[in-house]
Amino acid sequence: MGSPLRLTVCPGAGERADDAVASAWGEVVDEFERSEQAMSRFRETSELTELNRAAGTGRAVAVGRRLERAIISAERARRVTGGRFDPRVLADLDGLGYLGVALPSAASVAAERAGPAPNRDERVVCRVAPGRLRIDRPVDLGGIGKGLALRRAAARLDRRGVRSYLLEAGGDLVARGPGPEAGDWHVGIEEPSGAETPLAVIAVGDLAVTTSSVGVHAWIVDGRPVHHLLDPATGQPGGDGLLAVTVAGQDPAWSEVWSKTLFLAGRAGIAGLARARGLAAWWVDADRSLEMTPAARIRTVWVAAEA
Repeated sequence: MGSPLRLTVCPGAGERADDAVASAWGEVVDEFERSEQAMSRFRETSELTELNRAAGTGRAVAVGRRLERAIISAERARRVTGGRFDPRVLADLDGLGYLGVALPSAASVAAERAGPAPNRDERVVCRVAPGRLRIDRPVDLGGIGKGLALRRAAARLDRRGVRSYLLEAGGDLVARGPGPEAGDWHVGIEEPSGAETPLAVIAVGDLAVTTSSVGVHAWIVDGRPVHHLLDPATGQPGGDGLLAVTVAGQDPAWSEVWSKTLFLAGRAGIAGLARARGLAAWWVDADRSLEMTPAARIRTVWVAAEA
């Protein structure tokens, strides 16, 4: 995942701010380290790396609970989204130059891309037994993995009794309780180019907010621009006409799933899909204008274009 972390805590009455933050921060760092070791495709020693190296061999691999639940969650997300979300794009990411740990199985799958795309009806994982998984294709858990790490870190803060905080991981976040001004936390919808002034500001209370954007991982391959948000049906960058999609919801993992799914719907399909699902979604199209669903408008407190 490799996301920079930031935690803002509003201490309760009679609670020292430095003590509250130090205690909460230790919980967050520990949870993300455990999640990295389970789910990172960039770490040589991670459980996911071992599982991906066995992809397509028929060999079952013993995994810990974090990775097992993540793979099962990714399979559920694939079913719920009708295959629009599918983690089996790692070989295609490698083929485009977005490399993680070297995987012989990933190289062989990439070489087979000239054949048919993965069948959306095929399962992502075979659960041989509790704690033992077998996969046919290597998977990338980047977005959903970060969402799951945020979910677990937030749960640990909640159990510790931290009531008011904003936990951020690489632009995705979970907010709890009142913000510094005793109301909802205020969060900016960033311009994908990295401009200092946000496109909008939204009010967030007890919610997760996640973004799928081409603003960070974009590069040039053979003279054409590419990015890391791949359409599972083609193995190529998707989201025609869009630069970024933000979704606010109750759970960071599902917000991650829907932000990517909506992005892959492209400019022509995003509004209908987001409204049909009742999602609070904001999106930036290729001409850098901001649009949003009715559910998102309710949470929007300021829009640069309307100021």
